Amino acid sequence: MKTPQLLDTIAILKPTSIDRLSLMEAEYDFNSALPVGLVGTIVDIHQDNQGADYLEEFADSDGCEFAIAYLKANEFLTLQYELAAA
Repeated sequence: MKTPQLLDTIAILKPTSIDRLSLMEAEYDFNSALPVGLVGTIVDIHQDNQGADYLEEFADSDGCEFAIAYLKANEFLTLQYELAAA
């Protein structure tokens, strides 16, 4: 499996609680978490001795950002749109 890269498109594998988010738009109601399957984009990667944290941006269909969160690689799936050549 390839290492997630900057600007990769991802989908959340488990709910991400609201206390781990920075919310940009008050009009969105997340109840207590972002739902499984929500699609986002990696906008920053922070590497340290503990491993990598990936800053994910979540936007609506108009491209307006509504939330960001740092996630570990095991909390999301990197989406692929083409089969990689061998």
